[in-house]
Amino acid sequence: MRYGISLFTSDRGITPATAAQAVEKCGFDAFYVPEHTHIPVNRASNHPGTGTDALPDDRYMRTLDPWVALGTAASVTSRIRLGTSVALPLEHDPITLAKTIASLDHLSGGRVTFGVGYGWNAEELADHGVDPKKRRTALREYLEAMQALWTQEEASYEGQFVKFGPSWAWPKPIQQPRPPVLVGAGASEKTFGWIARSADGWITTPIEQDIEDNVTLLRKIWADAGRTGQPEIIVLAGKPDADKLARWQDLGVSEALFGMPDADEDQVVTYLERLAGKLGIGA
Repeated sequence: MRYGISLFTSDRGITPATAAQAVEKCGFDAFYVPEHTHIPVNRASNHPGTGTDALPDDRYMRTLDPWVALGTAASVTSRIRLGTSVALPLEHDPITLAKTIASLDHLSGGRVTFGVGYGWNAEELADHGVDPKKRRTALREYLEAMQALWTQEEASYEGQFVKFGPSWAWPKPIQQPRPPVLVGAGASEKTFGWIARSADGWITTPIEQDIEDNVTLLRKIWADAGRTGQPEIIVLAGKPDADKLARWQDLGVSEALFGMPDADEDQVVTYLERLAGKLGIGA
């Protein structure tokens, strides 16, 4: 089982590049950042963690662009994977986003993991012209269209939300047919069916820790859909509980993902060093 680190980026505290360097030096396997373009002040959408319109952290309003953040991280690292937990593709033009991700995968040596979300914040999506009721269908089309651009010499796509005629687009990602696409969403048959059709794995939400039954369900739906191999499963880990980590490893979880504090460089590096020691990993 791999170990990853997520930085809830903001315009304060440690920078993504410095954090990624420390993550790699301490022996972790991956570095992730989130995405929100903006947070509308007036919202009816409840946050999935708080259950109300209250945000659990003011960094939601201060989040850095994930692709710029990961670009700076790519330039100072050589081994760790670079991912989003999660990005919101529907808040972008899919052709432009495909170019951005392909460029990052190309320049990083094929290290991108594309964690995506449907978007819990309906008002945020609406400001980007997205009907929240159609977000799952729209996201499927976005991913299909982006993969066409990543794999075809003359790419084209015809859908309800994305349309373009025969086109040239390079660079192609090093990872083919696409960087791994993982969906961050609450466990359900609907979500797992979507993953089995359109993605490569699942990122749990912060409220899900007892995951055994859900992992079994995902794998059944995956196999029933005719997918080979096993889906990637990344679990948000919280504290490094040795017994829980051992159970997850036995269950076949791909990666345990830990957060880091909203603090300055010295504090974050000290935290990462201590966490690496508790996990028994090193540079």
